[in-house]
Amino acid sequence: MTASLTATVLGTPDPPALADFYRELLGWVEMSRDPGWVRLRAPEQERPGLSFQLETDHVPPVWPQAPGAQQMQAHLDIQVDDLEREVERAVQLGATVESHQPQPEGVRVIRDPHGHLVCLYIPGF
Repeated sequence: MTASLTATVLGTPDPPALADFYRELLGWVEMSRDPGWVRLRAPEQERPGLSFQLETDHVPPVWPQAPGAQQMQAHLDIQVDDLEREVERAVQLGATVESHQPQPEGVRVIRDPHGHLVCLYIPGF
């Protein structure tokens, strides 16, 4: 049997709103939408995609991690060609920049509007 990763799914209290953020950030297209589930994909390919499912009790992770606090299970890495411009654009779309930045250059840790951690980075990092 051959296995293929087809999507990453983020839990959120508002799937349509979070999908709108990532659709604008990535320039992806929407494949399906209802109040509890939205699926995006890159314009030129079907898979892998990014989906958003309703989780009414979603709790964003603590960053950096701390004992006894909600732990990060995964994060997204998104390559960009102009780090400062894309960080600024993400903030305009509703992201926040984390105060803890473990790498001095080439990477910025942000949170999407619902608290998921995302690393924006330029090639080579």
